[in-house]
Amino acid sequence: MAPEPKSFFLSAELHRYLLEHGTPPDPLQRELIEETAALGGIAMMQIAPEQGAFMTMLTQLARARRAIEIGTFTGYSALAIARGLPRDGQLLCCDVSEEWTAIARKYWEKAGVADRVELRLGPALDTLAALPAEPTFDLAFIDADKGNYPGYYEGVLTRMVPNGVILIDNVLRGGAVIDRNANDDDTNAMRAFNKLVAGDDRVDTVMLPVADGLTLARKR
Repeated sequence: MAPEPKSFFLSAELHRYLLEHGTPPDPLQRELIEETAALGGIAMMQIAPEQGAFMTMLTQLARARRAIEIGTFTGYSALAIARGLPRDGQLLCCDVSEEWTAIARKYWEKAGVADRVELRLGPALDTLAALPAEPTFDLAFIDADKGNYPGYYEGVLTRMVPNGVILIDNVLRGGAVIDRNANDDDTNAMRAFNKLVAGDDRVDTVMLPVADGLTLARKR
């Protein structure tokens, strides 16, 4: 499982040690990892096991009741968040793929958290625009197309309660954000987005070397 660490700065041996000394994926999560891996190269979009454990714990520590996720894929991150919510908690998932989220739905059912998850298919910017404008969410996770990160961030931030936390994935882009020779659209978009968040006085932020880089932004 996870032979190639998503934390690009870790050796395979150190990554294995890290996993062995934290809460490991349970059999259901391992099954989801394996089914996602069978999809081929696209499986790289799944979050790392240690990131999932971190997100479950953070959801619990924040005592989050209402959460939103932008980018669901096969559902590992949503499963991690949903498991950290109380029984009456609610997670709104936004994605565009019926095929990938069909896998997610199956595992939410198996995990007994399907009643905590609402999936809305369609462009996430449209889903966000249709939501009530008032602050509602305690926790958010953004892991979708990088060019739209600013729009997702703004749409989520305005709907976060004070002290609500936004988690933003892939902020290091495998180290490409500091590589002057990396000028692809996604890397340039991430550099600009990271600068935007770092300068946003509405939030306190910390960028963590978790998996491919994870920024936490707490709404003031």
